[in-house]
Amino acid sequence: MESIKKVKPDHTAITRKIRQFDAKTGNIYETVSILSKRANQIAQEVQEELSEKLSEFQNPSDNLEEVFENREQIEIARHYEQLPKPTLVAVAEFMSDQIYYRNPAKENSNSNF
Repeated sequence: MESIKKVKPDHTAITRKIRQFDAKTGNIYETVSILSKRANQIAQEVQEELSEKLSEFQNPSDNLEEVFENREQIEIARHYEQLPKPTLVAVAEFMSDQIYYRNPAKENSNSNF
C-alpha cells in the first residue's frame, strides 16, 4: 500500500511509445512480465489491507439492516474504489525506475563466458 501513496500515476489514458518500455530491458515481453508481476503484488497488498480493515466490521450476528447502516465501512469502500489501478501504479513505478527487477537467465548467460 505504501507504493500507491508514494507514486502519483496518471488517471487518464496516455498514448505511450513502446520504445520507452523496452529500452530499459531490451525486450518488450520482459517488460510486460515485470509490469504484470508488480501490478499483481500491488493488487495483493491492497486486497490484504482492505480485508484487514473490513474484518473489523464483521460480526456473526449482523442482520441486513445493520450492514446497510454502517457508514464507516462505506467510506472505506469508497476510498479503495478511488485508488489508482495497480497497473497504472506499476507503469508509473517502472517509468521512474522504482522497480527492482532481474533476469536470472541473463545473469547466468553472462557469467558463463
